[in-house]
Amino acid sequence: MTLIKSISGIRGTIGGKQGQSLSPIDIVKFVSGFSIWLKNQENKSNCVCVGRDARISGEMINQIVCSTLNFLGLNVIDLGLATTPTVEMAVIKQGAMGGIIITASHNPENWNALKLLNSNGEFISAEDGNEVLKIAENNSIDFSTVEKLGTYLKDDRFLNYHINQILSLSLIKTQKIKNRKFKIVVDAVNSVGGIAVPKLLNEFGVDVIELYCEPNGRFPHNPEPLKENLTDVSKRVVEEKADLGIVVDPDVDRLAIVCEDGTMFGEEYTLVAVADYVLSQKKGPTVSNLSSSLALRDISEKHDCLYFSSAVGEVNVVELMKEKKAIIGGEGNGGIIFPELHYGRDALLGIALFLSYLSLTGKKCSLLKQMFPQYYMVKEKVTIHKGISLDKLLKLLKDLYKENDCNTLDGLKVNFDKSWVHVRKSNTEPIVRIYAEATTQEKANILAQDFVAKIQQILN
Repeated sequence: MTLIKSISGIRGTIGGKQGQSLSPIDIVKFVSGFSIWLKNQENKSNCVCVGRDARISGEMINQIVCSTLNFLGLNVIDLGLATTPTVEMAVIKQGAMGGIIITASHNPENWNALKLLNSNGEFISAEDGNEVLKIAENNSIDFSTVEKLGTYLKDDRFLNYHINQILSLSLIKTQKIKNRKFKIVVDAVNSVGGIAVPKLLNEFGVDVIELYCEPNGRFPHNPEPLKENLTDVSKRVVEEKADLGIVVDPDVDRLAIVCEDGTMFGEEYTLVAVADYVLSQKKGPTVSNLSSSLALRDISEKHDCLYFSSAVGEVNVVELMKEKKAIIGGEGNGGIIFPELHYGRDALLGIALFLSYLSLTGKKCSLLKQMFPQYYMVKEKVTIHKGISLDKLLKLLKDLYKENDCNTLDGLKVNFDKSWVHVRKSNTEPIVRIYAEATTQEKANILAQDFVAKIQQILN
């Protein structure tokens, strides 16, 4: 059993001993720590927004979370089943002091997590997260007396608000999309996207074919939207003669597209395509993380715009986007961040921007993909065990490539001619991730396997 405390929140498996999994006792402890931290921020509000994906454990955890907040004197607005970006926007709309999203994102159904938001509806920083953890470890937290308990309100209307805000954006071409009369297969991995994505697509007059859209938390395949997990939707797109397939992860902050011929548009190219569209309409800097494709840099340069890269993690991307005043950014895992709406990865927004671009070009998905610089990426991982020194591992790797351009902002990124390899410890799992990108699949495979072999040799 696993419990991970990181920049991505408190994440763990369900079942097992306290302190070694996401147990009820651990949930109370960390929610209490977060509540005290929120109170210390001198917020005018006393309200916290809570939402969850459709995981089997979600409703039980939701009850613990909301009750703990109430026991600490905080008022709760329970959004029920809600996408991560919907909760983020609810915090902003309500002027809440913060938010908690109960979701383990792309992890399997035996995982769950607490994602923590500040009053801006953004993930708290690593520094703030460390402060929350310190408070949580303090066993002398005082709970409220009966006269000062918080209130509880169930309100599931924020998805409508979220969608309406998307539709109000000037870059969303609703009528153009309606004119295309799209037929789209949606794979929502039986989570909250099964509610949210069809609802958005209905606003565009789309003929929606639902695949795994029942929000029962029973994931029919690995929920990470990678090619190897999307064989069913790929097959269905071809069978239905659909224009494209749309795939989201359990909390709907990542977006992957399947072309009309069943091939992958590529989750790395979700951001690339959306950025190309946005930059064609307005100029400004772009940002992605170190593990994202070089294609975004190339597209930015095509539009005479600056490109910047951040450490991995949404909070890091957002921080750099604010610093550089970027107009579009995100992560190569299909996460779109468009500050005109809010500072958070948003698959619903990504869908609307992508369909607007596709409608304006009049092209099929497969032909749109060919418009962009072609890179090929491989993602590998190596399990690490307690006692392994990541710093030592990275130093030994860096020594092997001391003649190359190396970036140590986040792990180790080794740059080659039109290719790169990024090695870093995962924020969400006990693994080392290895990302490699090159101008051909073969080159990317060779790079990735070479680094995997070197890492395994060092670990052994």
